[in-house]
Amino acid sequence: MHQTIRPAERPDYASLPPLRPSDRQLQYAGRIAGSAGITLPKDVQLDRASLSRWIEANRHRMARSKCVADNLPTARQIAWAERIARGRRRSIPEECYKSRELLAKWIDANGW
Repeated sequence: MHQTIRPAERPDYASLPPLRPSDRQLQYAGRIAGSAGITLPKDVQLDRASLSRWIEANRHRMARSKCVADNLPTARQIAWAERIARGRRRSIPEECYKSRELLAKWIDANGW
């Protein structure tokens, strides 16, 4: 039923040509390079593994906005804060809607 591949029959992956990077990988690397103000080396753009290593080494350089989607409060967080605000008869400061951390601090300070 199951055949085992003997070592002599296994392909030698080191002798195969390198895989081309995916379009998404190239786009992400381009965003990192553009954000950091550096150029993406041409030799890295030809090999998937090399580009992955370059991305890992340079992803920390990507500038992060204060209002990027991953910093915005979640819908559940907003709903909970608004429930607290109604119960306490207080308003939520506008800047809290722009930062997950600020809204969490407001909830901690005003929660019951």
